[in-house]
Formats: sequence, C-alpha cells, structure tokens
Amino acid sequence: MHVHFRSREAEQAGRDADARLEEACGLTAAIGLTIGEAVVVPLSKPVPATLIGSGKVAELGALARALEPEVVIVNAQLSPVQQRNLEKAWDAKVLDRTALILEIFGARARTAEGRLQVELAHLTYQRSRLVRSWTHLERQRGGFGFLGGPGETQIETDRRLIGTRIAKIKKELEQVTRTRGLHRRARKRVPYAVVALVGYTNAGKSTLFNRLTAAEVTAKDQLFATLDPTMRGLALPSGRKMILSDTVGFISELPTQLVAAFRATLEEVLEADVILHVRDIAHPESEAQKRDVLGVLAELGVEEEGERPLIEVLNKIDLLEPSARDGFLTRNALRPDGPIAVSALTGAGLGDLLAMLDHRLGAQETVFRLELDAADGEGLAWAHAHGRVTERRESETGMTLIVAADPPAFERFVARYGGRVSEVEQNQTDRKLSSAR
Repeated sequence: MHVHFRSREAEQAGRDADARLEEACGLTAAIGLTIGEAVVVPLSKPVPATLIGSGKVAELGALARALEPEVVIVNAQLSPVQQRNLEKAWDAKVLDRTALILEIFGARARTAEGRLQVELAHLTYQRSRLVRSWTHLERQRGGFGFLGGPGETQIETDRRLIGTRIAKIKKELEQVTRTRGLHRRARKRVPYAVVALVGYTNAGKSTLFNRLTAAEVTAKDQLFATLDPTMRGLALPSGRKMILSDTVGFISELPTQLVAAFRATLEEVLEADVILHVRDIAHPESEAQKRDVLGVLAELGVEEEGERPLIEVLNKIDLLEPSARDGFLTRNALRPDGPIAVSALTGAGLGDLLAMLDHRLGAQETVFRLELDAADGEGLAWAHAHGRVTERRESETGMTLIVAADPPAFERFVARYGGRVSEVEQNQTDRKLSSAR
C-alpha cells in the first residue's frame, strides 16, 4: 500500500503515485514476499492515530480479512502508535517503509561491517517501538538490596539492553572507520586515484562496475542488489591506473538510521577523487531519482558544483529507441565535458567514459621531469612506485624520466630529489587524448 500525500505534491514533483507504488512492490519482492494486492491510498491530511482515515482503515481491514496476508506493507513512515493501531485493526503484522528497507539490508549484508551497520540501524529503529502491544513489556521486576522502589519494568530492561548493544556496535564501527582510514592512507601512498560509483538503487552501478573491471559483483535487476562496498583496480587508455569503488544504492526517503549507520561505507564517496553519478536514463522518473541522490550526497557534504568532479553517467541507453540512443552517443563526442551516455550491458559509450576519466584525472596531476643517475636503480623503482612514469630517456651520464603524480605525491618527489625535479608544461598523453576527442 502506497500512501500518496496530496498536500506534498510540490515536494513530490516528478513522483507519480503509481510509480511510487511500483517501487514499493519492487522493495517487497526484493525480500521474497509475494504480493496479493497493491493499492494507492490518497491522503489529504495524516491522522495521528492511524495515518490514514478510519474509512480506509476499515476498507483495507476487509481486504486483509479476505486475503489473510502474513504482513501488510505501508509505503510511508509510521509512528509506533500508528503501527500498533493498524496491526490491531487489520489483525496482521505491519511494516512501514523504513522497516521494509531494513529487512532488505538485513537479508543482504554479507561482510562483518555490513552486518554491524544493519544491526545498528535495526536497534535504533526498534528502540523507539518498544511501546507495542506486547504485554510482557509492562511487567515489573523487584528492586535490589536496599534500593527498594517498584523495580524495573521489562520495557525499561529491554531499552537498557538495546542501548548497551548500540553502544558496543558503535565502538566496533569506530574501529572499522579507523581501519578504513588506514587503508585510505595506504592507498594515498600509491599514485592511484579513487573513483566512486553512486546512484539510485537499480541504476546499473554494479553492472557497470563488472563491465569496467571484469569483476563478478552481484548485479541483478533488483532493488538493493549491492550493499557491501567493493573496490577494484582499473587501467585507463593512457596507462594511468585508478581504483573504482562500487557503493550501496540510494533511494527516496532513505531512512535516517541507514544514512547514519552506513556513513562508514559512504566515506569511500567522501574520499573519492572523482564521483560517477550513474543514472537509469530509461526510467520514467530519472530526474526525480537524480534529485534524491544529490540530496543524500549533500547530506554527506558532497555538492553538485563542488571542487570534486561529479560526472553524470546516463546508463541503460540500450533500453531507448535507436534514434534516441544514437543521439546520446553522438552527444558524447560533441560534448566531452558533459554527461556521458553508456550501456553497461552492451558496452556502448564506455570508451568515451574511460577517455573522460583519463582527461579529468590527468587534469589533477602535476607532470614533471626527473633527472637520475644512470645506475640509480633504486630511484627508478621509487619513481615507478610513487608516480606514473610516462617516458624514459637514457644517456651516458644519466636518465631523464617524465612523471605524472597527484599533488601530494609530487611534494614527496620534491622532498626526496629537490633540484632534480622540474615541472613540464602539459602532459603530452593528455594532450593527445584531448585532441582525439
């Protein structure tokens, strides 16, 4: 059941009620539930006790008695009281949008970190819902020793236990965050840029990731098929190497518990040199999905017009009409600095995407000349380990290297070699790429 708030039409611009219902059905199917009936419930004003009006509650109650469902999904945010009242009225378990997404994440998380993050989100959500109709939560336990008093109720005990577990998980996640920080610092010692894939769920990020890196990350036509982050190395046309990161998909009205719980995972986005925003250009609500993704990125501190490059990748052009698909590919060549249209499934446009990445990453590098002694094998190995050697010329007295490196790596070269480092005006490889495009 999708609850469509008429009063939020401006807020939901570009969001069709039927499309939202279809998305809710996709979320439901993602955890293996069979849908008996799907309906849209228009709502002018929310009712504090049940969210929807008493007439609709009774109408849906009759439908529930006829179908006898195991669970009723309400595609909206329900307060604990609203959830309890609807369960009583319909005599069935009720899950709201947040609980449904948490169920999906709980079923899909594979890594230890992912499971910790999901458990944290679950406990944060459950802690506010201990005012349910479970009578055992109202029982009291006796006081201890000389403390006296009425004792601690079961609900207070449960809240305390949940609070203790949440505190423990947060400590473990802090360790995960520190470990990720160490890994990032280790990667920064290697001259490889990090490019992060972000986008709405089911936009084709994992399919694109697999196509570019020859990895075998799970990629299905299913919401939230990928939860745990994956990173792989990738060589660009110029020989420049980079690291590609696949991340969890975003969704409209993403539960705040998950934004907080998955922040450690999304830190890969915050640390990326370039962000690729993958969009399902064939989806009827592609523009609305774009707004949702940019909204979540803004919450994380990533702005569309910020200093960090944010490149739009218009995926799934294979689902468009041939004329529209050809038009997008032609635009790739005419507007190399704009959105890049691709098909992760067929490979169309991927050459243009790699060339753009090569160009963008090259623009962030400093290209310089390094003079070494002819017998300095250690220095040659160090240059290859900390920069990208694009050219090598040898003479009787020594060798000259043309090296490209990001600013921090360039500073390390200057610190190590001093006056033997001199900057070059432009990376000739990038100049060739620019003229070819």
